[in-house]
Amino acid sequence: MFRNSTFIRALCVSAFASVVLATLVPHIVHAAGDSASGPVVALPFGVVAVVNGVAIPQAQLDAAVQASHQSDTPQLRQNLKQQLIVRELFRQNAEKGQYGTKPEVQEAMNAAKVNAETQLYLKDSIHPAQVTDAQVKARYDDIVASLGKEEYKPRIIVVPDEATANTVLAALKSGTAFDALARQYSTAPSKASGGELPWVSFKTPMTEGKTQGLPLAVAQAITQLPVGGVLPQSIALGSDTNGPRAIVKVDAKRPTQVPPFDQAQGTIRQQLQALALEKAAAQFSADLLKGATIQQ
Repeated sequence: MFRNSTFIRALCVSAFASVVLATLVPHIVHAAGDSASGPVVALPFGVVAVVNGVAIPQAQLDAAVQASHQSDTPQLRQNLKQQLIVRELFRQNAEKGQYGTKPEVQEAMNAAKVNAETQLYLKDSIHPAQVTDAQVKARYDDIVASLGKEEYKPRIIVVPDEATANTVLAALKSGTAFDALARQYSTAPSKASGGELPWVSFKTPMTEGKTQGLPLAVAQAITQLPVGGVLPQSIALGSDTNGPRAIVKVDAKRPTQVPPFDQAQGTIRQQLQALALEKAAAQFSADLLKGATIQQ
């Protein structure tokens, strides 16, 4: 969360500049190759290019390769090096034109400074509690205890009202695919994936608040449906029957698969560390607010 990414941010350019670089670099490199002359000069150690006297360090190219998320090949390095060269030419000419004094640039510089110093301050000031091995094992045991004998792969479409739910149900009956309707109508975060949810399992008898984050009625419907089945009516998500409603389908069912503790402990530790950090950050913020004079 607090990783220092100042160098990576500095390497990033605007979307417009990225398009310019991607479009023009091959032509610029070709032109430069045609017109290059003079002896080849050895570069200083740790430098991949010198542009009008300004060195581009090897570390900058290495960071660009890593940020590209592509296989590290000589061709990739050559392409990225040329982009860095052209970007440096852009920067030099922008400075000659005194673009650094423009309000937009000053505002961006101030925002970058505020962000960097804030991130560093938080990193030095927020100290989450250490997550112990006992806490990781206890969390694993709690998760295992919350699972039932079977687990389900559901899909869900959440719509704002009963009228929309009826429209979706009618389309399902006429043969329209569930995932297509989810992408068209659903307001849930799973909309983009066609309503698909992760595998879930429920300890029975089910009780409110212990249904893997799903409403109790939705969880109950999931356990009652056959594989491939769609609940023929929508489920009200709240006391208002004219409010949001859910349409549920089950894609698959299988015996609950519980990973061994040795396989799961790393993920659980990361989750507990994130929670500890969130708790420490909330307490730190609350303490600052108590001592501040704020007018709104």
